[in-house]
Amino acid sequence: MKYAFIQTQQAALNTSAMCYVLQVSRSGYYDWIKRLPSKRSIENATLLTRIQAVHQQFRQAYGAVKTWKHLNDIGIACGKHRVASLRSKAGIEAQRKRRFRVTVEHHKMPAPAPDLLQRQFMSPSPNRVWVGDMTFIRTRQGWLHLAVLLDLYSRKVIGWSFGAKADTALHQAALSMAITHRQPKAGLVHHTDRGSVYHAAPYREQLTQAKIIQSMNGKKTAYDNAVAESFFSNLKNEWVHHHDFKTREEAQLAIFDYIECFYNTQRIHQSLGYLTPVEMESRYYAQQCA
Repeated sequence: MKYAFIQTQQAALNTSAMCYVLQVSRSGYYDWIKRLPSKRSIENATLLTRIQAVHQQFRQAYGAVKTWKHLNDIGIACGKHRVASLRSKAGIEAQRKRRFRVTVEHHKMPAPAPDLLQRQFMSPSPNRVWVGDMTFIRTRQGWLHLAVLLDLYSRKVIGWSFGAKADTALHQAALSMAITHRQPKAGLVHHTDRGSVYHAAPYREQLTQAKIIQSMNGKKTAYDNAVAESFFSNLKNEWVHHHDFKTREEAQLAIFDYIECFYNTQRIHQSLGYLTPVEMESRYYAQQCA
């Protein structure tokens, strides 16, 4: 306490005189000063608190770069390498386990639609290209299947459907949702893998009625549909793998929360210039109205 008093009165009183009156040694006081946290360490502690808050806010999904971008976006000036260093020292890591797996199907199916994307995963505007896929989520009640469609321009999930079976009806429900909400113009490209459900007559008829053009992967490669595969990788590594779902309904609610309350509206994407899917589309439409 005596050392702290001396420090607060330094500007007004002589340090040696205060040490004499308070019966403390000057060398002891200066040793105490050296042991105080530096300005840099105090700033680092404050920044680490911010980093930890961002880590929790974005569901432990962000790495160092996205954390740094978000901090700067909200007015907290800091360096990318400083954020990475503080995260590393504090043991803060994004919840990731593995990238997507390449799966190969061996079904005999009708001739596939041509690959109209050729791995060019860019679109000049919304509702020009949609990409779709299906995955499955383990629950204690059994597998839950999830079919999704994403808009290639914004990476926004625009249609999804859950079911206990990976049948054509599951995928048709996701497609119906996307068509109803987006009302696309004729000529939109619908790109998927070569799964049997996308070859099914009812699904192709639904595309035809909406004047949507079908496109499919090249042979035996998931990388031709990398955007949809990447979404599933994010969903599972950032969310699903960290939950133990007792029922399919519990899993559905959690995945709905991830899609609507996080992925579409909060999760920034490096490929979008660190915007969220909703921000990406909002900027596009604002520019069209300007």
